[in-house]
Amino acid sequence: MSRYRGPRLKISRRLGDLPGLTKKKSKKNGPAGEHGQQPNKSSEYALRLEEKQKLRYNYGLSEKQLLKNIKTAKKVQGSTGIVLLQILEMRLDNTIFRMGMAPTIPAARQIVNHQHILVNNKKISICSYQCKPGDIITVKSKNSSQEIIKNNVNYPSLSNIPSHLEFEKNTLIGKVNGIVERSWIGLQLNELLVVEYYSRK
Repeated sequence: MSRYRGPRLKISRRLGDLPGLTKKKSKKNGPAGEHGQQPNKSSEYALRLEEKQKLRYNYGLSEKQLLKNIKTAKKVQGSTGIVLLQILEMRLDNTIFRMGMAPTIPAARQIVNHQHILVNNKKISICSYQCKPGDIITVKSKNSSQEIIKNNVNYPSLSNIPSHLEFEKNTLIGKVNGIVERSWIGLQLNELLVVEYYSRK
């Protein structure tokens, strides 16, 4: 299954608030679809699938990418669910988004792909690049790059920058100070259900 490129509000209505996917809010209440208003009892599989879909759509991953990250998280000591969230949060595209340089993760991905961002003074165009404590994230000195980021910084989609990051608006310089804590991950989901979903496949 490839990366989703369809209507974003439809997904956020079905799965709840996904800050990485879109900052728009629907005027309609309830889930999307013809049968969205009808109450239904979800099976255990459906609950696990829904939590997995929240991760996929919020971080803009394909099924193959998410499965790869799950396998990586299982090899690391600690809670697989929390390690998985930390891997996704420390991606470069998400870090750009969390610093306020982009309104959404898809917008941050485009900024990275177009090589507007430097990490430790090196051009990085790989969205899945894993940021590490001590990394310095800057904007290319080109005027067009500076303008794009300045416009985004003036209209941030998130009110607070996570405690593991810092960003100076005047100089457009960001720094990764550590690994993100679970309490700062702005996504309402049960990561254990995601791990269970893949353990049964």
